[in-house]
This record gives sequence, C-alpha cells and structure tokens, in this order.
Amino acid sequence: MTEHTTGRVDHEADLRKAGIRITRPRRIILRIVSETDDHPDAYEIFRRAVKVDKNISLSTVYRTMKLLEEHGTIQRHAFAGGPSRFEHAGEEHHDHLIDVETGDVIEFRSDKIEKLQDEIARELGYDILHHKLELYGRKRRSA
Repeated sequence: MTEHTTGRVDHEADLRKAGIRITRPRRIILRIVSETDDHPDAYEIFRRAVKVDKNISLSTVYRTMKLLEEHGTIQRHAFAGGPSRFEHAGEEHHDHLIDVETGDVIEFRSDKIEKLQDEIARELGYDILHHKLELYGRKRRSA
C-alpha cells in the first residue's frame, strides 16, 4: 500500500496502480469511507455522497463498494441484525462492540484478548492467521 507522508494509506494511488479508473464518484465515495470512523452502510455512504455530488446514484455506491472490497481497500462487516457496514482497510487490527439499541459500533483493542486468543490457539496446536471479534451489548443503566 502506498503511504502519504502523513502516514495515511493512499488507496487512490493503489487503485490506479491496479488499473482501476478513479472517476469523480469513486473518488468521493473513497474519501467518505476513508475519512469516517462510524462504519456506515451503503445507504449512509450514498446519503453523504449526494451532498457532494447530487448525480451519484445508489447503484454507483453499491458497485464502488464491491470494487473497493475486491481490491482490499475497504472491509465489509455484516454485524448481526443489520445491513453490511464498511470501514477503510489498512488500520491496525481492532475488534468491535456493537450497541444493540443504537447500532453504534465502537472499535477497541485489548492486548489481554489478543494474548488469550494466541494462548488458546497455541494450546490447540494452531497459529492464528486472521480473526475478528464482535461483541454485542447494551449500555449499562445507572442505578
């Protein structure tokens, strides 16, 4: 992946190197996904994109998301009970806590969890190649 001097991954340059044409709608959609931290679904990406260019269609968003996923630029998450949601790839590994009442997705990283997963895999005779952890919860109510 190509990195900017800021440390951000330049997905647009990587896509160009792969022979993908970067159209205005694709650039807008890529920017939206790259600059967001809230794991939007395709409709929310569409809603944000038409604020920038009213000619972008929902089908353009779906096609672009599929293309970006195929090239490893974004990650698709199918959190239980909802539509696919997206985040840009290339971030440090993290896990997700999904608020079942609001749908909010909270990213977190825990060295304890990572260590425990490695220990369990090792005890079972495996090396972890990839994993994801999704926790579903409800915010505690104050007593």
